[in-house]
Amino acid sequence: MRTPIFYGSVHVFLSRNGETLLLKRKNTGFMDGKWSVVAGRIDGGEEVKAAAVREAKEEAGIDIRPEDLEITGIMHRKNTNSEWIDFFLRARAWQGEIGNMEPHKCEELRWFPEDALPAEMVPYVREALLNRQESLWFESFGWAGVPVQSAP
Repeated sequence: MRTPIFYGSVHVFLSRNGETLLLKRKNTGFMDGKWSVVAGRIDGGEEVKAAAVREAKEEAGIDIRPEDLEITGIMHRKNTNSEWIDFFLRARAWQGEIGNMEPHKCEELRWFPEDALPAEMVPYVREALLNRQESLWFESFGWAGVPVQSAP
């Protein structure tokens, strides 16, 4: 029996006036050329909201207080060679001017109307944005066609 390896990540929804901030990925080796949100891996020994605060500062140059973050959804995601537990958080407020702090990984930052997201998005991020509700949601993504195995 193989030991599963899970990675954790955070995805931060930044919204204003009916628009959501998206960034266009480049030079990352994963979904380059597609739109996503401020996101990244959870470092070892790091709490979920602390990771979101760190990623917002590293990628967009803004400061978010942990109390201004709300977890809106959780996704168990399967990629080709890995499994992920993704946390999706909405920022109710932030301080500072949003800017592209990682131009080597991000081609562009742009606000999109929430009802007119671009076609070229990271698929599971699009799904999460469409799932955004007032109550916490959970979804599995990328598991279609994977047989369920019972314990021996």
